[in-house]
Amino acid sequence: MELLIELVTLVIGFVMLVKGADWFVEGAANIADRFGIPQLVIGLTIVAMGTSAPEAAVSISAALKGSAEITIGNVLGSNILNVLLILGLTAVIRAVGVQRSTVRYEIPFVILVSIVMAALGLQDNVIRRWEGVILWGFMILYMLYLLQMARNGVVTEPEEEEEPKSMPRLLFLVIIGAALIVWGSDVAVDAATEIARIFNLSERIIGLTIVALGTSLPELVTSVTAALKGKSEIAVGNIVGSNLFNILFVVGTTAIITPVLYSASFLLDSIIAIGAVVLLWLCVVRKHELSRLGGVILLVGYGAFFAHLVVA
Repeated sequence: MELLIELVTLVIGFVMLVKGADWFVEGAANIADRFGIPQLVIGLTIVAMGTSAPEAAVSISAALKGSAEITIGNVLGSNILNVLLILGLTAVIRAVGVQRSTVRYEIPFVILVSIVMAALGLQDNVIRRWEGVILWGFMILYMLYLLQMARNGVVTEPEEEEEPKSMPRLLFLVIIGAALIVWGSDVAVDAATEIARIFNLSERIIGLTIVALGTSLPELVTSVTAALKGKSEIAVGNIVGSNLFNILFVVGTTAIITPVLYSASFLLDSIIAIGAVVLLWLCVVRKHELSRLGGVILLVGYGAFFAHLVVA
């Protein structure tokens, strides 16, 4: 009975996170638009960070509660799941086109920052505040790169809202969305910690699996829906961007707030997270397309990763 209650609580926490992020992004983006901020800038900042809000909220909440392994497990697990499971499913539904810049610069940049995060964390098993600042420095470089790409006309502006909403309603969405993100993260972390205790599982395993899946729901729904609607070409770019924000924004911000433990047990998971992106790059480098076969390869990779976690 206790397990059922905790599972229901965990689901409720995830629903609060996903809906809260959705409302927060909608409200904040439209308010920024009202103040004359270009849609392009809004898309590259508010919307991009908003999709990483569940990971950020859960990671910060877990770190502050002393459940440090959930913090890193969530980020590594989400990044592995984003590439191997979400892109794998998306490509199996419909082959995914990939922009030249994504192949040349963005995917290699994900590999680089993944290595940097692992090196910082595994050096002394903690990511300190000054190391969080380093990650934020990489994030600023990435934002400048995106803005330069936008000026060159490479990044597509998001579609404008069809029906403008009133300012009070937009403020309401931002406030309620932010509250749901904070509250949902608190509920999800507590429930995940209790489930780990019931099954005698480590917080690392919970973070890499259940929490990672729950906080990656926005990316999963977005990518699969885009594929079903024939717009799968945006999937790789979105996932690559999400992985970058998870490392640079989520881990960087969490570390600046409070040092984050990065235990030696995450060495293999870090290697898998890096290897997943390398595998993605190998699948798309020749034809700038993630084919159905490539999708199957990614799914098999996630199956092997999940089997390793179960056996371990």
